Amino acid sequence: MNRRDLIRLGSALAAGAMVGADGLAKSNAAEASPAESGTAKPGSKSLRVLILGGTGFIGPHFVEVLRGAGHTLTLFNRGKRNPGLFSELETLTGDRNGQIDALRNRSWDVVIDDSGYIPRQVKLTAELLKDRVQHYIFVSSISAYADLATPGIDEDYKLAVLPDPSVEKVDDATYGGLKALCEQTVEQTYGNRCTVVRPTYIVGPGDTSDRFTYWPVRAARGGEMLAPGSAHDPIQIIDARDFADFMRLCVEQRISGRYNLCSPPRAVTMGGVLDTAKRLTKADTRVVWASPQFVLQEKLLDSGEIPIWSPTTGESAGASLVSSTRAVAKGLRFRSLETTIRDTLAWQNARPAEQQQKMRAGLTAQREAELLKKFAATKA
Repeated sequence: MNRRDLIRLGSALAAGAMVGADGLAKSNAAEASPAESGTAKPGSKSLRVLILGGTGFIGPHFVEVLRGAGHTLTLFNRGKRNPGLFSELETLTGDRNGQIDALRNRSWDVVIDDSGYIPRQVKLTAELLKDRVQHYIFVSSISAYADLATPGIDEDYKLAVLPDPSVEKVDDATYGGLKALCEQTVEQTYGNRCTVVRPTYIVGPGDTSDRFTYWPVRAARGGEMLAPGSAHDPIQIIDARDFADFMRLCVEQRISGRYNLCSPPRAVTMGGVLDTAKRLTKADTRVVWASPQFVLQEKLLDSGEIPIWSPTTGESAGASLVSSTRAVAKGLRFRSLETTIRDTLAWQNARPAEQQQKMRAGLTAQREAELLKKFAATKA
């Protein structure tokens, strides 16, 4: 999970590239118990929560968890991505590029901003709602850090700085710096009435980036498989449902401050992901661990053909060793890797055939065969 890969993931989110939330939300709703259908649980206080977004990948998970806890939700978005997904919820239509009149003269207890990428747009909503909400939660990214070269990066690490802070084009070069500026805008407006969360790779059902999904799917297919580095190499992820559970805590407890949201350093490894997928699917997969030098030589990180993993030395030495201690102390919990992989595979198998067959990340069968042959030649 190098910095470039994370930035590309963020850029894809900013461009609205995520799809498939409709099926995810319907699945979640079908499995919800009566206590999760929107009725407040005994002893809990129903809060009014505004979500700026709500219909992409992570938004539906937030919706399901919060309404399951009995909170009253309002969504604000352009109505273009997965329209009608939550037809039973109040949805205000607008555009963060200035068309925010639907938010005027309204009040909420908490706002969740999971669609803020440009400081000017974040400032518009933050200032408009300043005296009408009690707490503002901003979803940022660990790409907001200046670099990922140091193991153990915590929330006080230096942030990315843009040469031109007025830039509004979201791309590989600007995504992290723009997120950092958005954070600062929220903090300057709300002081200790805000939360900034910095997730790493968000995975699980609904993640159509396929960056994590590729690995268990490929391991389940069997045969000789190319994988990067070694089985002991760490990766860091956050299941979207664990993310949503932490957001509920932030909403209900008004948790303030900055928090990295990722699995604890070394808790998840490449070998662990592949072995778990093999065990769950009883696949006969034989993993060939390609050296970091080979992966870099073939430019497999730049192309997205080897997602999530990053070299454990050099400028990415800390990319998969970010500290989540602060969030854990506030209640962040993690479901098992087995659960995440099992549910991801089940979701993958329910996707349209075209999406299953043409994944957005990872190696094609032909490309993998070519690389396996090429790597074998280097060992001869």
